[in-house]
Amino acid sequence: MSCVKHTCNCVWLTLILVCGLTPSFPQGSWAESNRVEIVGDYRYAYHDPESPVEAKNIAYSEAIRLAIYSSRVFSESTARVVEDAQVLRDLAQKIASGYLKDLQVVEQSEKGRTVYCKVRAYLIPDEIKTFIEREINRGHMKEPSGLDHNRSLQILSVQEGKDGTVAVVFKALKRLDWLATAYDGSLRESANVMIDFYDDQGLLVSSDRHPARKTSAGDDVMNPGEIGLHKFSKPQNARSYRVWLVK
Repeated sequence: MSCVKHTCNCVWLTLILVCGLTPSFPQGSWAESNRVEIVGDYRYAYHDPESPVEAKNIAYSEAIRLAIYSSRVFSESTARVVEDAQVLRDLAQKIASGYLKDLQVVEQSEKGRTVYCKVRAYLIPDEIKTFIEREINRGHMKEPSGLDHNRSLQILSVQEGKDGTVAVVFKALKRLDWLATAYDGSLRESANVMIDFYDDQGLLVSSDRHPARKTSAGDDVMNPGEIGLHKFSKPQNARSYRVWLVK
C-alpha cells in the first residue's frame, strides 16, 4: 500500500510540473506560518502608595513593550521616528492591543518590593510593517487631536472592518480601574466607549458600550497615556453608527 501511495504522489507532482500549475495555500495559514516569536522581560521596584498588583501590571506592560521593541520589523519600520520616544511607545501599545498572537506570561516573581515579569508572544512581520507605515504616513503620530474626548478618554480612530466589526482605538487620560469606574466610582460613566447603530432610515438599531479598563490582554486597569483597542460587532441591518463618550 505504501508503494501505491508513493507512486500517486509522484504522478501528482509530475502533473504539476508538466502543466505549469502552482499549488495554492490559504492566505491566513501562510501568514501564520511566517509569524515570529518575541520575548521581553522587565523588573520593577515599587514604592508607596503603589500596590503589588499595580507593580505587576506595570512590569507586565513594560515587558510586552520591550518584546515589541526587540523585534527586527519594529526597529526597521520605525527608523524614521526612532528619536521620538512617545511615538514609539504609542505604536507599541497599539500593536500590543491588537496584533500580538498567543501572548503569555512565561515567568513572574516577586521579591520584597521588586516584581519581575517575562512574556512571550508572536507577531506577523508583514502585518506589523504595514500597520506602522500606515500610522506614520497618516501623520497622526505626533499627538492626535482625537475624534471625541472627555475627562477620562480620548477616541483616536474609528475604522470599519470587512469582518463586520467597528474597531475603536482610544487613549486613557486618567487612571481607569475598577474602584474608579464601577458602581459609585467618580469616573463610572465617562470611562466607557459608547456606540450606537442605525438602520437605513436613521432609526436606532442597537447600542453597546465597552469599559475601557478591560484590555485585550486581560488586564482590568488602564494607566494615563495607555492606548487600547476594542472591536464592536456591527448588526447586519445597521447602515451607520456613532462612536461617542459620555461628557
